[in-house]
Amino acid sequence: QFSHTLDKNTATQLFKLLNKYRPESKQDKKARLLAAAAATAEDKEKDAKDSKKPLFVKYGLNHIVALIEAKKAALVVIAHDVDPIELVVFIPALCRKMGVPYVIVKGKARLGTVVHKKTSAVVAIQEVKSEDQRDLATIISAAKANFTDKYDEQRRQWGGGIRGNKSTQMLRKRAKAAGQSTTAASIGKL
Repeated sequence: QFSHTLDKNTATQLFKLLNKYRPESKQDKKARLLAAAAATAEDKEKDAKDSKKPLFVKYGLNHIVALIEAKKAALVVIAHDVDPIELVVFIPALCRKMGVPYVIVKGKARLGTVVHKKTSAVVAIQEVKSEDQRDLATIISAAKANFTDKYDEQRRQWGGGIRGNKSTQMLRKRAKAAGQSTTAASIGKL
């Protein structure tokens, strides 16, 4: 399942959208809070809109799991190369159960750059501005088509059916006893 990632065009659209909603850096946050504190110190009446925390992507595994469980996440983005994979292996099932669209992208480092960290296993978009609503809708429709709707199909896909060393030796022994040739192709048919 984690080997099937988002195609390149949709991924570039997604990262453009994510980069618009990068979380504020420590300096930006400090500047915003200082400006708000100065405004309240001068006893100015500010709009609630100005003092409101800006919209940005959410990150952190536990935080995102909580958002999914509360059905507050609009889109969940999972990295394909998380190690150990057990950290994120349950998220697609949880997203599907809660009806939250999700995508799997290449590179936890790419997600990390979005949130000002080295790496990030998952990020989520909670809400976007009205001008970006259309972009989010197209990404969500692609996510549903490529991931959410194909969940069962990918889950039921089994391995390649390659025999182990012991069973191959046993089949060779049987073929020899029966007087047949011991080629690899004929062993697969036995």
